[in-house]
Amino acid sequence: MSKNHDVVIVGGGLVGASLAIALDRLGLDVGLVEATPGGALPAVFDQRNLSFAAATVNALTALGVMQRLGNPGGPIRRIHVSRAGDFGRVVMRAEDYGREAFGQVVVARDFGDALEARLGELQHLTRYRPARFVGLGAGSDGYREVVIAEADGERRLRARLVVGADGTRSAVREALGIEVTEHDYAQTLFVARVRAAKAPDGSAYERFTDTGPTALLPRGDRHYGVVHGVARDQADAVLALDERAWLARLQDAVGWRAGRLLESGPRSAYPLIQVLARKLVGERALLLGNAAQTIHPLGAQGFNLGLRDALTLAELIADGAMDPGADALLQAYMQRRGPDREQTLAFSDGLARLTSNASPLMRPLRSLGLVAAAQAAPLQSFLVGGAMGFRGQVPELCRSEAR
Repeated sequence: MSKNHDVVIVGGGLVGASLAIALDRLGLDVGLVEATPGGALPAVFDQRNLSFAAATVNALTALGVMQRLGNPGGPIRRIHVSRAGDFGRVVMRAEDYGREAFGQVVVARDFGDALEARLGELQHLTRYRPARFVGLGAGSDGYREVVIAEADGERRLRARLVVGADGTRSAVREALGIEVTEHDYAQTLFVARVRAAKAPDGSAYERFTDTGPTALLPRGDRHYGVVHGVARDQADAVLALDERAWLARLQDAVGWRAGRLLESGPRSAYPLIQVLARKLVGERALLLGNAAQTIHPLGAQGFNLGLRDALTLAELIADGAMDPGADALLQAYMQRRGPDREQTLAFSDGLARLTSNASPLMRPLRSLGLVAAAQAAPLQSFLVGGAMGFRGQVPELCRSEAR
């Protein structure tokens, strides 16, 4: 006997879990298919640093997640952007825009614990874990069949809408026959926690180089989250550095704005490859998060974009006028989310390519761009709006201040 759900979400990571919480508020019967067993967190909830835009902080507060963080987030009150070898810089202050902060830096592990606590409170959620997505069946009677594998064999679920939130190499996307376009930036991103002589004061520093970005992000535990991009062919050598040499490399990349870098936690490495689904919808199915788009982390737009996508879907379902998996609702979703997605992808990819272009011809153009951005209020306002997640038709939960 198949179990019927209004929505089945495949993937219990950042976006999938957040969507489950948003849908529970609507009283929908939701099934969440998770590869990780109970009592453990998905691998994505590690020590990396997540930059939540102000819109994301608003929404996660409304969903009751931010209140369950065991450790406070670090507010981003000032953003300093520069590029090695170029003149000019951009400094943006939240107070100039009537804001306390542009957003917050949250440790992924802490966020995972907060999501898990919130998921445990939901009234309409069935969690299938550990379970592996096997495939999709045909649609019939207003439902789509989902086949999953559990420890005791296969189980068949039926959903009015199937959401693939199962990551960059999405099995749901593959089952839908949706192709992707990929771009390898030939960079590897290292992530770690570092302690500096100067404690974080709300300033986030982003420094571009020929081999990728380096950023110091203010965490809430008096440490910085460091993000350091290197050329792919240098990654093994950087990973092999001892702590002293690693800190010296970071110091050379970011300068002395935070004083001397004193110690570092373990490093994690992530190859930077953009993966974009050519379609986002199928028969009673929709892709979200990294299954829809895995983008360069410049500007920290990935999860913020995925959350806005998820909340827009929940908002359209909340209107109650349409079946969650109806073609009309999926098309309404595409129409509403298209502009934000296209602009965010263009910004992320364009900035990544521009800032890492080593051509001497690009240097004066980039420098002029930094000078213009520093002096042009409309351009800064555009950048700030995107950084805070207020681009296009934003979901209601994102627009409302924390309550």
